[in-house]
Amino acid sequence: MRVAIDAVGRIVIPKSLRDELGLNGPANLELVGTDGRLELTVADVPAHVEERDGLPVIVTDEPMAPMSVVEARGAIERVRR
Repeated sequence: MRVAIDAVGRIVIPKSLRDELGLNGPANLELVGTDGRLELTVADVPAHVEERDGLPVIVTDEPMAPMSVVEARGAIERVRR
């Protein structure tokens, strides 16, 4: 997919690709230049596992907006593929 970069370095990720990858900002992304290529990936969320009521729970180390039901379902479907 070909996209443009503007004079200040911004790249627009097409909506169809954002939808396919489940990206709906704001989000942190990692950008790496390797062998003349740009690799853009969703940044890992710093988190740890805590035990709550006898069950393991993943807890983020930084505040995050809660996921909507639609976002949670989308994440589950992406993992199932």
